Amino acid sequence: MAFIVPVLHRARVVSIYEYLERRFDSQTRFLISFIFQISRALATGVSIYAVGIVLSAILGLSLFSTIILIGIITVVYDTLGGIKAVIYSDVIQMLILIAGIALCTFFAYELSGGWTEAISTIPHDRLRILDIESHGFGDGNDFSFWALVIGGFFLYASYYGCDQSQIQREMSVRSVSDVRKSLMFNGVFRFPLVVMYCTMGIFIGAFAIKNREFMSLIPKDKVDYMVPVFVLNFLPHGIIGFIVISILAAFMSSLDSAINSLSAATMRDIYQRYIRPDADENHYFLWSKVFTVFWGIVCTGFAFVVGGISETVIEAINKVGSVFYGPILAAFVLGILVKRTTPAGVKMGVLSGVILNLVLWFGFPGVSWLWWNATGCITAVLVGYLWSVLIPGSSSSKDPVQGLQVRWKPSYVFLLLYFFGIILASFLLERILVV
Repeated sequence: MAFIVPVLHRARVVSIYEYLERRFDSQTRFLISFIFQISRALATGVSIYAVGIVLSAILGLSLFSTIILIGIITVVYDTLGGIKAVIYSDVIQMLILIAGIALCTFFAYELSGGWTEAISTIPHDRLRILDIESHGFGDGNDFSFWALVIGGFFLYASYYGCDQSQIQREMSVRSVSDVRKSLMFNGVFRFPLVVMYCTMGIFIGAFAIKNREFMSLIPKDKVDYMVPVFVLNFLPHGIIGFIVISILAAFMSSLDSAINSLSAATMRDIYQRYIRPDADENHYFLWSKVFTVFWGIVCTGFAFVVGGISETVIEAINKVGSVFYGPILAAFVLGILVKRTTPAGVKMGVLSGVILNLVLWFGFPGVSWLWWNATGCITAVLVGYLWSVLIPGSSSSKDPVQGLQVRWKPSYVFLLLYFFGIILASFLLERILVV
């Protein structure tokens, strides 16, 4: 809201990586766009795998069949609709999702015996919210407080500021003020939504502990099946269909925007830039549909090979993204805030950040994947800046911060206070739950 969005929105770009060419050179644009396309395609493959799990549990079909089915459905309506369909469908899907969570929570509450019974059933170590003592550097705790706060900051700064799948929505609104409003809305209401589905998880988890029949229906080592199995076997038939739709809506809202953004990046950063720079709009429109189908097929193919990255789908998606989010953020930070950064410097920085994160993934499994967002960004910024200083080269003649005026508006201050309020509320809630 303060640094990244104003610059990118004023640039009036379709692919945000076009800004990097204006600031540095075409190679930088291609590199960052390529990294985004590979990482987003892998993460989208995990999402398709997740939807396949839900349909497999509900329809009794093989996981292979459901992955193919959901891939076809997503490609069809994404190809026909484009970004406008993505935005409108996301709004509808979010409303359905919230209603589904509320209904599922209500029935899980009744079946688990109520709040007091559920809390007493869940082991106390599962009710810890702020794990301040652990750090995630070699202690095997992926979700320590410090890894979540510091690594999560870099993750979401990159996701909402430098990821084409998210920022394509922000680029389509009329003004920077409207973008800030949407991000403000997200910043405020994301936390209550998280509380809603965590509460649902407590009640379903308590019911699973008390009900052996339910526990036996969940495939071993596949906890992602818990919610769809619960919905299918223990809720009234009139409610099952609606909640299944709400679960699918949650996944589909991510899938459609991801595939649409991949198509936009490929069209603008590769095809239009290098293959057919002189074609007309009708030609580009047609090929944008072709690339949507292409990425739908690729992501569906990835779904068959990325399912075993982590124990849960949500962790697998974020693991893939965390390798690349930090270095991508660093490229925009260097471009917007550090005037003397050179094209060679930013490329070396980004590659260094990605390589370090891959080393941490495969060589140091005790380091929480949340930290990769911070290590990748910090490494890329340091290497990029030092390379630019020690090995001077040609830099963009444009001032990277031209027109950037950061006014610390009350909304920014409110969000900062809201952040500390979340921590305080979590601290008090943990005391209530554990005691």
